[in-house]
Amino acid sequence: MSKSPRSKPGASPGRGQGPGGKPARGRPSAKAPTQRQLRVSEEIRHVLSTLFFRGDFRDPELADAKITVTEVRISPDLKNATAFVARLGRSDIDALLPALRRAAPFFRMQLAHEMRLRVAPQVSFQPDTTLDYAMHVDRLLRAPEVARDLTPAAPPADPEP
Repeated sequence: MSKSPRSKPGASPGRGQGPGGKPARGRPSAKAPTQRQLRVSEEIRHVLSTLFFRGDFRDPELADAKITVTEVRISPDLKNATAFVARLGRSDIDALLPALRRAAPFFRMQLAHEMRLRVAPQVSFQPDTTLDYAMHVDRLLRAPEVARDLTPAAPPADPEP
């Protein structure tokens, strides 16, 4: 039995693999966010929501916009954060994305003042499309072609002899 010079005795054969080269059980391919990532992203969401509620912006496009921060995802090193945003009662968030990108340094500075982190994360903004997707799926499920397939079939009637 030959071993490569770099392998250690008792070490698993490869990353994400168990004994014998088989995939390890219980390990998903994409890592779930850690508890710290979840806590920090929720705090970032809270700070950004407060900033949008106050509306203290120099940019006139953002001054009167009602923006909701629905979710924030942060990288494992806590240096990059992606905020998913939507407008209240409107679906034209794409028009505000350039203004949000211009104001990203301001948001980073505000996060640095409000949060106790070693490094303030870079904030990028993405439109939140989950509500649009949910409405699309609801429309599909209510379509007559699909509704017909979802209703339970009636049992066949027994002919009486």
